[in-house]
Amino acid sequence: MPVESKYQLIEVKVQTLQQIFNSMDPSPFHERDLDREAEEFIVSWAQEHSSRLPYKLIVHLGQSADRPNAEQVLSESIRNYFAYRSEMNRRKLKQLLHYGWISLIIATLFLGLCVTIATSFDPELGVLGRILQEGLIILGWVAMWRPLDVYLYRWWPVHRLGRIYRGLSRMPVEIKTT
Repeated sequence: MPVESKYQLIEVKVQTLQQIFNSMDPSPFHERDLDREAEEFIVSWAQEHSSRLPYKLIVHLGQSADRPNAEQVLSESIRNYFAYRSEMNRRKLKQLLHYGWISLIIATLFLGLCVTIATSFDPELGVLGRILQEGLIILGWVAMWRPLDVYLYRWWPVHRLGRIYRGLSRMPVEIKTT
């Protein structure tokens, strides 16, 4: 089995290694942020693949690296960056789910209040009373929209992106000079 076949390859072509990093970041090389476009490219390429198989980044350089240990430094930098992004994503997911629980509690209480008020209307109010009853019940269920949105739809894309970041934080990096 060839070495490459056990990885999902992500290939980037740059002239120098500096193009991968944010030029405005004054941090040391191994702690620097990735360039926004480089990060978007790597993440979008990873999103096209399954997050179940490991990734491997191949950087095609237009000129030779200016450091003897460039591959190790680049690998460490990329791993640190995506480990940081993974942690930020984990926190975002945790906040989203916490927000969902708080919203669910509030919406459930509000729905209960609406149903209680709706059932307290005198049936002799006729059509107007029936409209108010139905309106309150609908209003209570509309309040449930936000927590249902969080728990049915919004959490899983954040979770998937976290899996991708974790995979990218563990990927081997190889530099090839073209």
